[in-house]
Amino acid sequence: MKTILLSCASIFLIGGSLLADPESKRDKKPEEGTSVPALSGQSLVFIHPDGAGLAGWNIFRIHDHGPDGFSNWDRLPRIAVYRSHMRDNLDASSHGGGTIHAYGVKVLKDSYGMNGKEPLVSASGFPGSVMQEAQAAGMRIGIVNSGHLAEPGTGCMLASVESRGLTREIAAQLVASRADLIFGGGEVLFLPKGKKGVHGKPGLREDGRNLVEEAKKAGYRVIYRKSDLAKISAKDEKLLGLFAAEDTYHATTEEELEFAGLPSYLASAPTVGEMTDAALSWFRQRDRSFFLMIEEEGTDNFSNATNAPGMLEAFRRADAAIGAARRHVAETGDLTLLVAADSEAGCPELVSLGMLGDRPKGKLRRLPGSTPTGSPLDGVNGTGSQPFVSAPDRIGQRHVFGIAWGEASDHPGSVLARAEGPRADLLPANLDNTGVFRFIRAVVFAE
Repeated sequence: MKTILLSCASIFLIGGSLLADPESKRDKKPEEGTSVPALSGQSLVFIHPDGAGLAGWNIFRIHDHGPDGFSNWDRLPRIAVYRSHMRDNLDASSHGGGTIHAYGVKVLKDSYGMNGKEPLVSASGFPGSVMQEAQAAGMRIGIVNSGHLAEPGTGCMLASVESRGLTREIAAQLVASRADLIFGGGEVLFLPKGKKGVHGKPGLREDGRNLVEEAKKAGYRVIYRKSDLAKISAKDEKLLGLFAAEDTYHATTEEELEFAGLPSYLASAPTVGEMTDAALSWFRQRDRSFFLMIEEEGTDNFSNATNAPGMLEAFRRADAAIGAARRHVAETGDLTLLVAADSEAGCPELVSLGMLGDRPKGKLRRLPGSTPTGSPLDGVNGTGSQPFVSAPDRIGQRHVFGIAWGEASDHPGSVLARAEGPRADLLPANLDNTGVFRFIRAVVFAE
């Protein structure tokens, strides 16, 4: 049985408790009359596969497409080496990284839309995030997350709190943001304590507020199921999708999932690719350019749990979202796609064990529990199980491998940013994490 080292990316604790800290009363909004630049007329979709480094992308490609194959991520034409350090730490955090993407300013590692506990002004001088600045200029905006909606990769674009544990306050700020589209999990964050939600779990808000009802009064159509995605239309002014009580996945070790009889992902919830396709189709029917931010959180959380099969499934889903976005980029001349993580979770490494040859997969020898240097070594069912087998290479050979873990938390690792679309050439070869903010502004504004 593995020991899980919970990183700052992990918000759901043992027993499902989501709300350990008291609720913040702070509500930061841009001042009225704040000057913003004109929009370029171009739209942007930013896909953030959290914790996804080059090693993980390579392992996924080899497993699913073979050593000579190509994933959707591989086919993105522009590429940049990403630098992930924080103001006070070489290791990134999801909430610190999300804040830097949103504001373009180096902040403390423990930051969520602020610099630690201090208010933050973006690098452009706007008193809010780049998404809030785009909204103030008249752009339509939206977020999509496979985790609960307080996850910082997307949440930092619309909320500012003194601690990422203030998930109820983050949820309230998301609704107050009046973003055009909000898709993800975390229904319990939107309901008062004791009120059972559509997904069967009672709400956790201790302030008595029912954010679902507040959202409806603010003009949102609220949807809950995968099948609801096919029913949305251009007539819907705003959309709030709450597709799970908490996350749309169970991010723990393979052994614990097997013991509990739980799947990696909820079959009832839409995948991040399905949410991406539906969101982009809806935005393209609207009357203005848009900025859509999407996060597959499982690439981070399964890696933080050193769950290799879960990690592969999360990369598979993130790649499907990239594929969905690429289809929309190809169909329109005014949509740019950016793909970037902020760290490499777990530092996974492929351990080659030779070619499959004539050996049947079911007869492969079980892996040892660790590498000679002591790193946990995962196979298809967890540590010490049978190894993975790749898709065929160009001559039809399959390769046998295990996945070793360097460490369970988030690290600088080897992160690459990729881009495609009419303004993808604005992506520099070397991209500091603050440069994500500058790239976004270069795409969406006419400066």
